[in-house]
Amino acid sequence: MTSIHDLTHDLFAPLDTALTQIAPSVETGEIARILSVASGVAQVAGFTDLHADELVRFADDVMGIASNLRPGRIGVIVLGDTDRLRPGDPVRRTGRVVDVPVGDAFLGRIVDGLGRPIDGGGRIDAADRHPVERPAPPIMHRAPVSVPLQTGIKAVDAAIPVGRGQRELILGDRQTGKTTIAVEAILNQRDSGVISIYCAIGQRASAVARVLKSLRDSGAMARTIMVVAGGDDAPGLQFIAPYAATTMAEHFMAQGRDALIVYDDLTRHARAYRELSLLLRRPPGREAYPGDIFYIHSRLLERATRLRDEHGGGSITALPIVETQAQNISAFIPTNLISITDGQIYLSPDLFEKGHLPAIDIGTSVSRVGGKAQLPAFRSVAGSLRLMYSQFEELESFARFGTQLDDETRRKLARGQRVRAVLRQGEHDLLPVPDQIAGLLAATAGLFDDLDPEDVASAEATAQQAARDSLPDLCADIETGKPLSGDDRDLLLDTMRQALDQRTGGRADGDA
Repeated sequence: MTSIHDLTHDLFAPLDTALTQIAPSVETGEIARILSVASGVAQVAGFTDLHADELVRFADDVMGIASNLRPGRIGVIVLGDTDRLRPGDPVRRTGRVVDVPVGDAFLGRIVDGLGRPIDGGGRIDAADRHPVERPAPPIMHRAPVSVPLQTGIKAVDAAIPVGRGQRELILGDRQTGKTTIAVEAILNQRDSGVISIYCAIGQRASAVARVLKSLRDSGAMARTIMVVAGGDDAPGLQFIAPYAATTMAEHFMAQGRDALIVYDDLTRHARAYRELSLLLRRPPGREAYPGDIFYIHSRLLERATRLRDEHGGGSITALPIVETQAQNISAFIPTNLISITDGQIYLSPDLFEKGHLPAIDIGTSVSRVGGKAQLPAFRSVAGSLRLMYSQFEELESFARFGTQLDDETRRKLARGQRVRAVLRQGEHDLLPVPDQIAGLLAATAGLFDDLDPEDVASAEATAQQAARDSLPDLCADIETGKPLSGDDRDLLLDTMRQALDQRTGGRADGDA
């Protein structure tokens, strides 16, 4: 017969066993409290030890960056929605700075400023994590910019060449085609092995969707990372997004690979930082921007470079975009960025309205690397293009007064109009280097002088096709970097001239 003692023991034995397995756990950590919350920033009190730029954690896993360190009060940039934060909520230290995951697994994905996927594609297995703020490579580790980065755009590759490791600013008024130029450069890297990163800062969702569609339709998304901090995101995420994107690019550069990064655009980045600075009660300067507005962009763009072979040999090419107002390129942010970068591509609204697309103002645009970032064959054909085109534009302005012109001036005007027609290019109509050289050589040598400007596009296509079909070895030599000798130039001109003669049934004259 079972006793009451035995029954009680059997009943409570599982409970006794569970209690012996439970031990109290103590979580140590320094906890502060929120004093106040504004749009994008929070004031925190209670930390006795905190490092600058340290990552802190709010409730609901909202992160923040310790920015203003003052006795008894810390200004924190919130990297998320502040609507969920309330005064009195706890804040915890993490003991680390802001970092992002990096690796090849990010190719083809869309992430936010903290590297978190936002495309619904699931978790990303990162190779490593690196801080978003990293020192730029030392001067002695850098190699000269000498390898071209072809954009497929004739006006850029011929007159404003971009090299791997260069920082080339794209600026102009809104709706003049700035993003299109940058996206075209990404699309043209399909066979170059260059990894592309598109960083959208403060953009509308519709604008980001258009870029994404272009990348997916062309098959370029598989070798591209999109870092998106949209206009609806917290200003803190907009601020760190370009630094995070650069850290992802540095991962590939450290492996000896080439990366192209587009910042679209740094005007909105500067505005987001101005908003945060004013909310943090920092002293405003010119146009209410804080005093370190130049530094935040210089420390970002200085990370783009080409490394020497003994230090990996990789490169980061930066194409920052900045928006001007009323064609004022001497405004505060544009002049800052012009002084930091290695040249600028200026898009003119006047040319855009006239239908000259891409609306690149060759006279105002410049590449401080110049012909060093061009293939030798390109230099021999397009070396005098900028000078000739600038002289043509001056003559064209002078001819508007109705002055009688001599035959030589009329000939220069006619040729300049044909060269301008050749420089026109449709969206996504990207051309390989041999086709660009063939078209520009035919125009500058006068093969199109007798044609109407409206017929130049079809004649150019004929000349390019003839060069590809009749001179495949020469085209291959051009792409591999072989200089274009005088005999090669004459052979190319004769081939295109014969094709144009057959097309028109007449004679395509031109300079020898």
